Amino acid sequence: MVLVGRIVSGFAFTFWMYAKRYCSDARIVGIRRRTTLAGWLVLGQGIGFSLGPFVGGVLYKIGFSNPVFNGFTSPAWIMAAIWAAWWIFTAMFFEDVPIVPPPSTEFELRPIRVLENQVIDATDSVSQKEAAEINDPERLRTEVFTVEGETVVEATPAENSRMSAPQWGVTATMCWFAMTCFFILGAWESNIPVFTGSSSPLSPFHFSPFAAGNLIALGGACTFPFLFLNVLLAKRYQDRNTLALGTSLGTAGLLIALAILSTESVNYGSLFICWFLVALGFNLASTVTLSLLSKQLPAHWNTKISLAIQYSNYIGRATGAVWGGAGLKVGMLSYVGTQIAVVGVGVVMFSVLWRELKAKTG
Repeated sequence: MVLVGRIVSGFAFTFWMYAKRYCSDARIVGIRRRTTLAGWLVLGQGIGFSLGPFVGGVLYKIGFSNPVFNGFTSPAWIMAAIWAAWWIFTAMFFEDVPIVPPPSTEFELRPIRVLENQVIDATDSVSQKEAAEINDPERLRTEVFTVEGETVVEATPAENSRMSAPQWGVTATMCWFAMTCFFILGAWESNIPVFTGSSSPLSPFHFSPFAAGNLIALGGACTFPFLFLNVLLAKRYQDRNTLALGTSLGTAGLLIALAILSTESVNYGSLFICWFLVALGFNLASTVTLSLLSKQLPAHWNTKISLAIQYSNYIGRATGAVWGGAGLKVGMLSYVGTQIAVVGVGVVMFSVLWRELKAKTG
């Protein structure tokens, strides 16, 4: 039943893929506000990622002596009530952006200026009758109306635009980092309860789900001030710099984790530092994947690129959860080493395309 519940909720949550496009929709968001909005979105995600494990641990600790509403089922019941209230609120107040076809690029043929200003004399080779017809204002307006009615419409950007090689490279890089961020975050969130609750010689903890949830929540909560600061500073720094900083912080956490696992010196403080750096770094990096890509590509591609980023997020989240659960089976060193390798591929990609990743701030 737990598996069925996860499948149903996972299918439902796929519809969240349409939420991110509002952060980069040119009809409602300017190009210098997209990273700021994405930062707010990630800040909200961070609150959920931290509050969820904490509340789940508290509910497990309380237990509730009820066969229906107990320590295992109570989170699902509470979330069902929250979702019901959310749908009512959405139905009452939410208004979607109206779908408007992309404006076509048009130009009008104008009458020749000689017809407006030059008066043809009857002594010219043109007859008086022809001159009168040419100089007749009513005839001129008719001709102008006829010409204006025959509007020449160029092909819209959607019909003739093609992605250049650098744009393909930027798209692949942003999709890779969107996958990487959620792969690593999902792996750590699923691995911490398994690792800290195991009898592995590398783990001195033997945590309960309540204690593991508190560790996840504490690490996530400590990232809030920095994620909020990122929202305030998004207008000052380029997205590529934010991506590089977040990747560096997250990689530092992975390298420290690899070191303490290799030396078998894992303790609460060292594991917390690793988790804090990973959570901060890759949450920070995830704020710019969609916003940077939307600044590089035409506005009418917003829906497609937002779906591409969201598909990458889901692939990372699903594979990360599986990889985190298998951490003890494959070995913790292999578990962390694979994550470093995935990040390394992304580092090579954005190092090669560093100049192409330059975009407006904000």
